[in-house]
Amino acid sequence: MSTTTKRFYSFASVYPLYVAKAERKGRTKSEVDALIGWLTGYSQHALEEQLKKQTDFETFFSEAPRLNPSRALIKGVICGVRIENIQEPLMREIRYLDKLVDELAKGKT
Repeated sequence: MSTTTKRFYSFASVYPLYVAKAERKGRTKSEVDALIGWLTGYSQHALEEQLKKQTDFETFFSEAPRLNPSRALIKGVICGVRIENIQEPLMREIRYLDKLVDELAKGKT
């Protein structure tokens, strides 16, 4: 029996990296926030509250007001792994967000 526990970073610790990646490519924090809102249903105020609370990714996604049903249409490879092949639900949600930020930075969204 495995006693290994997965540890996920807080959403607040990764969020500035998403914004920095977008800004390096001429995109804005507002665009990143809009993507997060589309994916999770968080309003700007609710997103800021999650950031203040230092919420971990598991809580961030489990408390999301409305996960967009169209997120399952997000396809592609992120960190060398095909998103549609990720079995673990939380990791798949995190990779959806990673992919959206990547596409924004590339000017595809």
